[in-house]
Formats: sequence, C-alpha cells, structure tokens
Amino acid sequence: MEDYPRTLADFERRFRSEEACRDYLFRVRWPEGFRCPRCGESRAWRLRSALWQCANCAYQASLTAGTIFQDTRTPLKVWFHALWWMTSQKNGVSALGLQRVLGLGSYQTAWCWLHKLRRAMVRPGREQLSGTVEVDEAYVGAPEEGMRGRETQSKALIVVAAQEKGRGIGRIRMRRIADASAGRLMPFVEESIAPGSVVHTDGWLGYLPLDSKDYRRQITVLRGQRHPSELLPRVHRVISLLKRWLLGTHQGAVRLEHLDDYLNEFTFRFNRRRSRSRGKLFFRLVQQAMAVEPSTYTSIVSSAKTSCV
Repeated sequence: MEDYPRTLADFERRFRSEEACRDYLFRVRWPEGFRCPRCGESRAWRLRSALWQCANCAYQASLTAGTIFQDTRTPLKVWFHALWWMTSQKNGVSALGLQRVLGLGSYQTAWCWLHKLRRAMVRPGREQLSGTVEVDEAYVGAPEEGMRGRETQSKALIVVAAQEKGRGIGRIRMRRIADASAGRLMPFVEESIAPGSVVHTDGWLGYLPLDSKDYRRQITVLRGQRHPSELLPRVHRVISLLKRWLLGTHQGAVRLEHLDDYLNEFTFRFNRRRSRSRGKLFFRLVQQAMAVEPSTYTSIVSSAKTSCV
C-alpha cells in the first residue's frame, strides 16, 4: 500500500525525528518485513538504529547500504527535506536554492545531492513505451553560427521518444548521444520502446535498421517549407518544453557533460505531470532512492566526462 504525506504539515508531523525517517525507509525497502539480502531469512535482531543481524546466517544488513543514503553523515531528516523540496516544486530546484533552504554548508554539497536524486529518478526495470511512438533528435546548447544540419561544435545531441496518447503526449524517454548514427539510435529505441510498437520517424538513415527489427516503422519525410515540428509534433513539443525548463529553472547554466542527469529529472517530472499529489512524487523518489546504487561527488564528475564517449 502506498504511504506518503499529503501536505507539508503532514510531512513535518510524520518526519520530525530520525527514528521516524528510518522507520519509513525500512517500510519502503522491506514492505513485507525484513528479508536477509544473503539468505532471504525474515527473522533478525536489531543491533543499532539502522543495522539488523540475520537470525539464520548472522549477516549484518544496513538499512541504507546500496542506496543513495549509504555512508551519509547528514541526518536523514535533512535528506527527507531535500526529497520533499525537490518533488514539491513543480519546475524543480537549483543547487543554490537547495543550499539556502536546507542551510547546507556548501554549494558543492547541494549540487552533489541534486545529481544523486536525479540519478535516482530513473527507476530500474521501468516499463517501455508502447503503441505509436515518435522519435527524433535535437540539439541542446547555445546557438552556433555557420553550422548546418546535424553539424555542431559545442552543443549536445539528444534523442527523444514521445508516446502518442490520442492527440496528446503520453510518457517520454530521452538520452544524450554522441552522434545520430544507427549505432547510437538503435540501442535507445530497443531499450525505450516495446517490440511490436509503431516507431514514427523522419527519413534519416540512422533509423533504417528499424525495418529489420521487431517494430513497425512509420516514416514522414520533410518536404517543401514544412517545419520538422509539423511532422513529429509530440516529440518537438517535448523538446521545446525541455529547452524552456533548462533556461527557466536552471537559467541555461547546465553544463552539457551533466545533461543526462537533467534529462532524467525532466523525464521523471513530465511522466508524472498529471499527479495530483506532490506527496506521491516524494514517495516514488524515496522508493527509487532505495533501489539505485550509491554515488559520490567524484564518481558523478568522472562519469559525466565519459558518458558520451
């Protein structure tokens, strides 16, 4: 059963202590009760506030091990406020804003926390898009002079998939890619879109391998003076909203090597844009924060440098 605070007052009441935060994480991690990660035993003794020992194999299981909270020295109450603040703000938050709200000691800490949470916004094993899905590429970054077509010097190339839902948009996926070759586009399509779906693209040759895969391809070719947004309106609407969000919430200050994390956040927010409860978004992010591998500031910086090689 989903359990989450409905309002800020409810949040403050429920998570006023470290014990309350730990109990909540326990229920999220082990909703059916404790299970030993090593042998699956349900009986255990609590050794410390966040440590249990299996009654069968004596394995000591930490509540936060293998999650984004692993090895943190910051109280869980502060982390919970960060999670609530990030999900309760409709358009997201900046590192400077988070630092001010939580009173964190440094901008670097706030920046690192936000990137950890953005990485947690990708749910392991999430459902693929299905039905009819538009797919296209776009560039993100400052305008460049003298560049044509798919040429670029400093922009980032992204690929976006947008599910058709009547005349509107369903769920989306997006990823930064090094180039628009079939070798980059096909892995994205196969990971993001369920077999048997209709994949709607333009005539770019990078999508040609779709004809030999388990997809039905719909091609719309640009002719005359028509704008690309007329051919694939849903995916270009998403791209427009993404660029507006990057310029608005983040003042266009997003470094392209960290763009993947911002794409994760935009996708998380867009796919849950119709949720009536901010508390439910908080609950989903806590769930996913307990399911992703921990990362450090150093690993975040180093992975960004190699993410699109």
